[in-house]
Amino acid sequence: MDTRTEPMVSFDGAASRRMLARLRDVMAGSGSGQERLDKIVTLIRAEMRADVCSCYVMRAGEVLELFATEGLNKTAVHNTRLRVGEGIVGDIAAHARAIALDNAPSHPSFAYRPETGEDPFLSLAGVPILRGGKVRGVLVIQHKERHRYTEEVVEVLQTIAMVVAELVAAGELVNPQEVAATGDPVLLPTRLSGAALNPGLAMGLAVIHRPQLTIRQMVAEDAGTELERLNQALASMHDAIDKLLAATALAGLGEPRDILETYRMFAEDRGWLSRIREAIRKGLTAEGAVQQVQDDTRARMSHMTDPYIREKLLDFEDLTNRLLQHLSGRGQDGAGALPEDTILVARSMGPAELLDYDRHRLRAVILEDGSPSSHVSIVARALNIPVVQATEALSRIEPLDPLIVDGDHGAVYVRPAEDIQMTFSESVALRAMKEQVYAETRGLPSVTRDGVPISIVLNCGLLFDLAHLHASGSEGIGLYRTEIPFMVRSSYPDVQAQTELYARILDEAADKPVVFRTLDVGGDKVLPYISAGAEEENPALGWRAIRIGLDHPSLLRQQLRALLRAAAGRPLSVMFPMIAEVAELDAARRLLELELTRLRAHGVEEPSRLRVGVMLEVPSLLWQLPALLPRVDFVSVGSNDLGQYIFASDRGNPRTAHRYDPLSPAMLTLLKRLVEACGEARVPLSICGEMAGKPLDAMALIGLGFRTLSMSPPSVGPVKTMLRSLDVAALRQYMDGLYQRGDHSVRIKLRAFAQDHGVVI
Repeated sequence: MDTRTEPMVSFDGAASRRMLARLRDVMAGSGSGQERLDKIVTLIRAEMRADVCSCYVMRAGEVLELFATEGLNKTAVHNTRLRVGEGIVGDIAAHARAIALDNAPSHPSFAYRPETGEDPFLSLAGVPILRGGKVRGVLVIQHKERHRYTEEVVEVLQTIAMVVAELVAAGELVNPQEVAATGDPVLLPTRLSGAALNPGLAMGLAVIHRPQLTIRQMVAEDAGTELERLNQALASMHDAIDKLLAATALAGLGEPRDILETYRMFAEDRGWLSRIREAIRKGLTAEGAVQQVQDDTRARMSHMTDPYIREKLLDFEDLTNRLLQHLSGRGQDGAGALPEDTILVARSMGPAELLDYDRHRLRAVILEDGSPSSHVSIVARALNIPVVQATEALSRIEPLDPLIVDGDHGAVYVRPAEDIQMTFSESVALRAMKEQVYAETRGLPSVTRDGVPISIVLNCGLLFDLAHLHASGSEGIGLYRTEIPFMVRSSYPDVQAQTELYARILDEAADKPVVFRTLDVGGDKVLPYISAGAEEENPALGWRAIRIGLDHPSLLRQQLRALLRAAAGRPLSVMFPMIAEVAELDAARRLLELELTRLRAHGVEEPSRLRVGVMLEVPSLLWQLPALLPRVDFVSVGSNDLGQYIFASDRGNPRTAHRYDPLSPAMLTLLKRLVEACGEARVPLSICGEMAGKPLDAMALIGLGFRTLSMSPPSVGPVKTMLRSLDVAALRQYMDGLYQRGDHSVRIKLRAFAQDHGVVI
């Protein structure tokens, strides 16, 4: 028995950093792709003290070609080829996994190629060169003596392979069309987890949104000619945007239309245009000037985290790309030939860019940088297009990759396996069947199987949401988020603009009730015209909602004035958010009384009935219920914030967002006591957080005693279907045994009840 210990090949952090720095220099240096690859293998061999370093690159037809080596026979370069799966190198490519061997010739996949002269080399470590989830080649080191490679060595090779992948993917070694013509041989299915910005399911082929043009001439010969070219391009761009607005299906749908109108005004921004013209006068071409101004704007604004400012930067980047397209004489070519089922993949997009694509072919959108309140998300929502935000989308997805987008759960399946596709098809079919059931349920009464009436109302924040009010069969609007129209404007809307908006909402609602929540900004919803001072460490616990309104009473008074004027003889319900103590409610009510007095003094018609309520989100208010309830006409639970404050768990932190379950004994006991207190005081109680829109959670809420549930429009059908199959008396009796348990969650037990009692969830 041979008890000798093989030498260990290791690599420390300092050596790794030094080598990567030298690799960057090689990548940034001059020379052809082949010359830089030759330098890279020479560098790796020297730094890792290997006897051999070789790089194999994928060619068409599932072939790996030796493209560079230091240590093997140079005559083998471009002559030695291995099919995927052939030899150790082919095995690495076939399975997209690293291999480290102290005795390579003994490996069952070993394939001897005499032309390489690799006879003397015993040990081998190799890693796949991956780009976008696809194998682009294989990187290998070899030693003459028997060596054992540490995990650190393999990890360093994998890091180096990422750098080499950039060189391979750039098309300097192999023409990309060569591989594309026969199909990339090694396609790795992968799943990207992200954030759901707009619900829905879609399947299609990836189309990469790349609006940026390459500018080939920066220095102008004649400034006057360039200024004239700029003016012509601006006129052409303005005309195209006007046609886009006139043709869009968003006409008359409120905020999406407002967003595009605001975008149109950006295109005429004097400051932006004057800086471009000044750059032309200094000697740049029109294209160079447009790009320089955008680079300066990006440098000044890119470090800012304010969502509103970042959204404006996206709008200006969209305009820059659009103007460059018109300067080139090509206009916007985003709406070129598209697959029948297109999944658009982009780092970010402006709202108008989305509308450049054929909406009849567009099935979903994947963004690397996006949020539910971003302009492109709002426009996509109006078009009923699923949107998912996934940070690695562009590095993991290649053009025309098959994709499945799950907008309900924020997941993207790239090059999905056959079983995933079958599961998806079944999900789509099941979803269609459920939608049919929900559609048939819309017109039926919201009454449980044992005759308990449940009021279903909507959460809204945009005018186009009102289109669902009557179609969904809901009884009204339980929460109208007034802040969203404020967030898409560059300045605070005056009283007249607000009055017109609120009046239109009441007109659209007709005889159905609407509860307006006053401005709930701060935290992750920042307005550019309200300075928050220094960045807050805990924005969810910071200066937001009613705290801003009371610190800036003029802003809150203007909003209350607009709401009172808009009602004009109609019922009005106003709800104050983030109330932490009764004193804050009293202060807000005093401002409301001042505006009522002002209204009467001006002889303006008052609301026929004024109801004032609070959104219960802050736990401290639960200990002031005896003082609170006589002062309000209704209470609405904001379960999202209440849950994060109860559990001290940031719902924006992926590590804690799902750590605690709202269907825990603690949360259910708290809500039960609130139901009892409001019942004794005869104060109407509703809930408008995410719990209300999930069938199982909504079932538990009904069991607790909630009789008004406010939810997003897509949730109405599933929740109404659930409650019509529910026996409340049996549920309440079952839940009596759950409150005192020490379980993390009683979700499984509630699901078992639903299954045992035929409740559709």
